Amino acid sequence: MSGEVTSIKRKESLVTSILFWCALIVVSSVYTTTPLIDVFSDYFSTTRAHAAWTSSSFSLFYAIGFLFFGPLSDRFGRRNIILTGLLTLGILTPLIGMVDQLEWVVILRGMQGFFAATFAPTALAYAFEMFPKQKLVTVIGFLSFGYVTAGIFGQVLAGGISNYLDWQSVFVVFGLFYLITFVVVLLFLPRDYKRLKYSGLKRYLYQITTLFKYKNLVLCYLITITLLLTFVGMYTVLGNYLGNEPFQLTETEILYIRAFGFIGMLLSPLAGRLVNTFGLIAMLKFGLSLSSICLVLMGLSSSLLLIIITSILFVGGISLLFPVIMLLIGEFGGKQRALASSLYAFILFIGATAGPLIAVMLMNIGNYMITFTVLSFLLAIGIPASFFIKYENASYS
Repeated sequence: MSGEVTSIKRKESLVTSILFWCALIVVSSVYTTTPLIDVFSDYFSTTRAHAAWTSSSFSLFYAIGFLFFGPLSDRFGRRNIILTGLLTLGILTPLIGMVDQLEWVVILRGMQGFFAATFAPTALAYAFEMFPKQKLVTVIGFLSFGYVTAGIFGQVLAGGISNYLDWQSVFVVFGLFYLITFVVVLLFLPRDYKRLKYSGLKRYLYQITTLFKYKNLVLCYLITITLLLTFVGMYTVLGNYLGNEPFQLTETEILYIRAFGFIGMLLSPLAGRLVNTFGLIAMLKFGLSLSSICLVLMGLSSSLLLIIITSILFVGGISLLFPVIMLLIGEFGGKQRALASSLYAFILFIGATAGPLIAVMLMNIGNYMITFTVLSFLLAIGIPASFFIKYENASYS
């Protein structure tokens, strides 16, 4: 009996590890062009605002893709949709490095974003269906850890490859990662056999509108849109901020400071323990407050050390918010969990689409202090919203 329990635990650990890696490598593509905006601006002789579309086009079509692939996974299976996405990404991603016009980079990034959307909502529904409730917070904690870690991993890896090779090599390397991951998922991720009846587009659109009748979900979605908007917006500004006076850091030094964000991400796997101790809503309020305050301090500070510390704490707060919001939406979604998760991901990456555009616009019309302060205000909108979310804390140990 103990041998059977050990075998089940090993299998659960393997599946959790695979889901974490998929989350890390797929979502990293959201951020690969964040450190390349200035590179694209110079290479294609264009403005930073135009170059920022290499990030925003991905996020926009990534968001749109969630509305398609969540329901498709109900019909064709979670694992099958994940495999389709990984194979397509493995073929499509290297093509981005083979074009010589910014317009084609933007178009291919949009296509890449659309097929990258096969993973996130599908994986969340897969986790809820394949794991017992007492294991869910750990699995979702690792999923969200992968998503948030991708925000730094994608930037650091892309920046490093671009610095030491060229920007084209970034997409070749990521293409290889996707093909390898496709093989791993094909061989080791268990099949899911549950299928839901496809009810047609009209019924699907109606179901989306019904989600907005639930106040708790609407409030969660209001908070959701600010998360990646401020995260991507902050990192879009940070490189330019540190590269100019009074800091005048090199690209390599800026890369190291981006990498410090990994420290803040260590909060994400601890989400289960923190939630059980303090409750979901308390952690929601804490994460929003911490990250909002840190954004303001980053804009006010002229100390490099304080900027590094506040950037780490900002990432820590955001890292805590992702698993908390995912758990709340999973609970509030009920039988419509896959649809609620798809809408969550859509709204999340609409925010990511707006993030670099808003950040660059604020930089053009103001200064760094104004930019960080406005981003802080946008995130802080979630604090009063969190007081109106009604939830009875359940145990997720």
